[in-house]
Amino acid sequence: MENLILNGATLNIDDVYIVSKDPTIKITLAAQARQKMKKARDYIQKVVERKKPVYGINTGFGALADKQIKNEDLSQLQVNLIRSHCTGVGSMFSEEIVRAIMLLRINCLVSGFSGVQIEAVELLLDFLNNNIIPQVPEQGSVGASGDLAPLSHIALCLIGEGDVTYDGKIVNSAFAIDQIGKKPIVLGPKDGLALINGTAVMAALGSLACAKAIRLIKLADLIAATTLEAVRGTQRAFDPRIHQLKPHIGQINSAKNVLMLLANSEIMNSHEECGKVQDPYSLRCVPQVHGACRQTYLHARDVLNTELNSVTDNPLIFVDDDDVISGGNFHGEALAFCMDYLAMGISELANISERRIEKMMNPTFSDLPHFLTESSGLNSGLMIAHVTAAALVSENKVLSHPSSVDSVPTSTDKEDHVSMGVMSGRKLHQIIENTKNVLAIEILCNTQGLDFLRPLKSSPPIETLRTLIRKHVPTITDDRPFYKDINNIRKLIDNDEILNAVNEIIGELL
Repeated sequence: MENLILNGATLNIDDVYIVSKDPTIKITLAAQARQKMKKARDYIQKVVERKKPVYGINTGFGALADKQIKNEDLSQLQVNLIRSHCTGVGSMFSEEIVRAIMLLRINCLVSGFSGVQIEAVELLLDFLNNNIIPQVPEQGSVGASGDLAPLSHIALCLIGEGDVTYDGKIVNSAFAIDQIGKKPIVLGPKDGLALINGTAVMAALGSLACAKAIRLIKLADLIAATTLEAVRGTQRAFDPRIHQLKPHIGQINSAKNVLMLLANSEIMNSHEECGKVQDPYSLRCVPQVHGACRQTYLHARDVLNTELNSVTDNPLIFVDDDDVISGGNFHGEALAFCMDYLAMGISELANISERRIEKMMNPTFSDLPHFLTESSGLNSGLMIAHVTAAALVSENKVLSHPSSVDSVPTSTDKEDHVSMGVMSGRKLHQIIENTKNVLAIEILCNTQGLDFLRPLKSSPPIETLRTLIRKHVPTITDDRPFYKDINNIRKLIDNDEILNAVNEIIGELL
């Protein structure tokens, strides 16, 4: 992708993921979107001239909505809104998350139902195209009335009062804006509210999580197939006749992946007559478990792709109907639910992975050396690597408790039910990070297991995996600091190098 044109209607998760990671992509606005925004902005001016109270334009906000504001104070009203709502705390969101947030806010505003001035959207676009990244604290949104606090930190940068990362340094936003030959925005009626009232933070977290989740789900099928080889398990449980009798699409695709990955394996063919009938559930039920994890992704993907092209601020401007309507599209319940659901799915990928790791540690089942080391006793081998996986899995279980079932009323009970969607997204991202590390540990173990089966070789894709790992992680002969090996594998997961290498051999996994 070299450029992306935003029109408020065609953005998808893959677009968000790519733009978040690649600041060289140039983003522009569709001509029709500019026309819609201008039409809505002109209407805002007419509302101001009428001097009748309309929420968000010439009134206070939230519980102060009954306070009408004089026309001469409307610009200051919006500035005060931004300043007072900058109450975020905690660590800063990563640059990729902030890039995604800005992209989604722009895509919402260009739909032409917000009434924001075009210049504000253009400056936000300049931030993206020049990789000017606002400093946005992670904590402070309850996931309703929009992601007010985090989005306010971005809006504060547009008026030259916030901090940004620019050219590798944290600087005042006014300096960065000057460096690109622009000027800070002077806010007018409704501008501040339009910039901060929406679900962009929740949707950005969910979109990036979805993009990462499907990669982990496919990777988990590859890793499970590799472990099945390392312990000389049977592929009978992946027979398509079984899965046609329980035809969940995720289950069917997972089973297909594993069979495709095991095709033409010397190891699998070497023990066809061994008499092994059934493997433990962590191996035998991979399609059923990984498949169910896929279903959580599919649901989240559908919800997010709808949200990405939705108008989520308040009030909404219906120019053709000569109407301004207050509603609740800023509420993040759908996003909070789907992210909590996806969190459970990704957590289960780690959960079943830890069980497979344990099977490789246990010579009673695997017929491999204790803890995958020849000189056990003198060497501890991968004993504590398994313990680390167990610790991460336990943490994931705590993080899987849904945020979406909680609500704390705010704004003198005017905003009396909220989604806690940003917390759902933050927990989901931590679960993804933990799961990457668990899967990295399983790769460390199963590639070591394959080495004990030499000279027998696995299938071409699994051998490709092993060869790639061996370029970065030598075969284990004696104890060493294994965190370095885990980190090296983790890097290969992060940059998609493992999946890309396997895809070159057999095509894209389902």
